[in-house]
Amino acid sequence: MKKISKNNLLLAWQKIDEKFNLFLPKSENGNVKFKNFQESGDVDLRTLKTSVPLKNFVFPQTETFLKFKTKDKKIKFDITSVAEDEYVIFGSRPCDIKSLEILDNIFLREPVDTYYKAHRDRAIIISLACKNPESSCFCGAFEIEPTSVNKATDISLIEAGDFYYWNTISEKGQKITELLKDVLEEVSSEDLVVLNIEKDRIKLEVEKLPLNSLDLEKIDGDLQEIFDKENMWKELSRRCLACGSCTYVCPTCHCYDVKDYAGNNAGERFRCWDSCMFSDFTLMAHGNPRTDQMQRVRQRFMHKLVYYPNNHEGTYSCVGCGRCIEKCPVHIDIVKVIKKLVVNK
Repeated sequence: MKKISKNNLLLAWQKIDEKFNLFLPKSENGNVKFKNFQESGDVDLRTLKTSVPLKNFVFPQTETFLKFKTKDKKIKFDITSVAEDEYVIFGSRPCDIKSLEILDNIFLREPVDTYYKAHRDRAIIISLACKNPESSCFCGAFEIEPTSVNKATDISLIEAGDFYYWNTISEKGQKITELLKDVLEEVSSEDLVVLNIEKDRIKLEVEKLPLNSLDLEKIDGDLQEIFDKENMWKELSRRCLACGSCTYVCPTCHCYDVKDYAGNNAGERFRCWDSCMFSDFTLMAHGNPRTDQMQRVRQRFMHKLVYYPNNHEGTYSCVGCGRCIEKCPVHIDIVKVIKKLVVNK
């Protein structure tokens, strides 16, 4: 383990940016997003949740697969490949990093999504522990700890006092550690005492969170029984506007569509995010298998809390970040859904 002084962070970022594309959480016009080190905005390491989740790096909102041109009744295809240069994401939170594991289960199983894999392989992720968890956070319900080391992390940081304590996890992380060998400092026994005190303090803060007592273990009843509770689903969905905000800010939602755009003698095929909240989602020639909003809302929560864990050894497709709660314009709340499933099962 190493440590880096807060006064040396800018120097570290400059060194990283010389070798890699560095992305940091930056605040601009009231929004915090991961932006390139060279872009405008003030670096913000205090805000816990960026407005756009980490998935946008590995599963972009839009991505072109191929371009085509027609000439003299012939068509020419140009397949688009992913850039090979590595990039560094500095300051991602444990809940967002956990979401990468959930996405990996989808996109890296056979047949592997080669575009997703290419984005994942070139990413170097430096996580930052949550110093002051917010009341809307319920990551603890999904066994995600603010100071834990996730397998999708290459370097983990914990802020304590005037330093960030630097733990190198992977070979990719070791490249960054080696690059910063003149900036990083050795850790003393006194430092370890300070670090452990800070870890204990954060743990106590998490235990005090109002949503920390959620018991997902009780969502293990008969799947058909939960599915058939139509009155409950109608009550939950009656306010839904089908705007899709919840799915777009969710770090684990991964529905997409593949479309062709053609104009004059050229066009392209691209992938773009889709939402199970939209009425035309999975629309086919014979109709739509989910004909009303109740069915679509039910599908969203059943997938996150029942279907996905049933198929992935108990791992839920939610990381408790609370983005969907904060962004829903009509206050549909996944925490209330969990409580209803527990009470009504």
